Amino acid sequence: MDRVCAVIVTYNRKELLRECLQAVLSQTRPPDHVLVVDNASTDGTREMLKEEFPQVEVLAMPENQGGAGGFHEGMKRAYEEGYEWMWLMDDDTVPRSNALKALLEGSLLSISPKAYVLSSRQVLPNGTPHPTMGFVNPPDLRRLWLWLQLYPNYRPIRWALFTSVLIHRSVVRVHGLPHKKFFIWEDDLEYTARALRTGLGLQVRASEVVHKSASKPYLSATTGENRLFYGVRNRIWVLRSPAFGIFGKAFLLLQLLAGIISYLALHPYKSSVKEIYTAWKAGVTQNPW
Repeated sequence: MDRVCAVIVTYNRKELLRECLQAVLSQTRPPDHVLVVDNASTDGTREMLKEEFPQVEVLAMPENQGGAGGFHEGMKRAYEEGYEWMWLMDDDTVPRSNALKALLEGSLLSISPKAYVLSSRQVLPNGTPHPTMGFVNPPDLRRLWLWLQLYPNYRPIRWALFTSVLIHRSVVRVHGLPHKKFFIWEDDLEYTARALRTGLGLQVRASEVVHKSASKPYLSATTGENRLFYGVRNRIWVLRSPAFGIFGKAFLLLQLLAGIISYLALHPYKSSVKEIYTAWKAGVTQNPW
């Protein structure tokens, strides 16, 4: 039987992490191992894990390396320990009870090439589809014939989020690990899209997770939490990556420009223009790889 390691990255959100872990450990087909990568939390996360989840392995980071650094180190540990599959998610992801079982069933489809990246369907706490689904997990129209064959239970995807995605160890062997320097945002888009440039990924509709994030539609450059710099810089890094061809890059560039325009419309300040310029310059002159 394929061995699965669940890799969960967290930072100062112990209440969300508790709910996530309870759901992961209650799966109808539970993971063989659970690894929590703690990005140097200061809210009592490690004490909570030790007291309430002693069966969970904790990879304690010496400093906050963001989601990108956390998944890099977590996947590295799972790969080195020989797990066949890595089930990746943030701490604000709450999988339904059969989420992992459905993903593993999707990996066994008698199609060629075999599906090595499998993503869950994301919904908001009220049950509606997550607003990023159309942008972040679109159908892979290069394989329209496969989509028609598998519809409505599966659909080929061009990239996926690290909010319940099952990745085979062969992806790490061929493509390495996510780039740490992304810190937050776009690292999952770049990594999975690079793997799926030639490989096959599927969204498994029977595998559903609740993503407890912002409920309003957003783009990287328009979301708050002081992430404008990362949204712009990292999207430029994605555009410089071999993850996409000319049409994919054109779409992502237009999406970035729309996000910047939206942000400036809401924040027409000199400081906003300066931050965008700084981020753009960093994206062009610096390298994450």
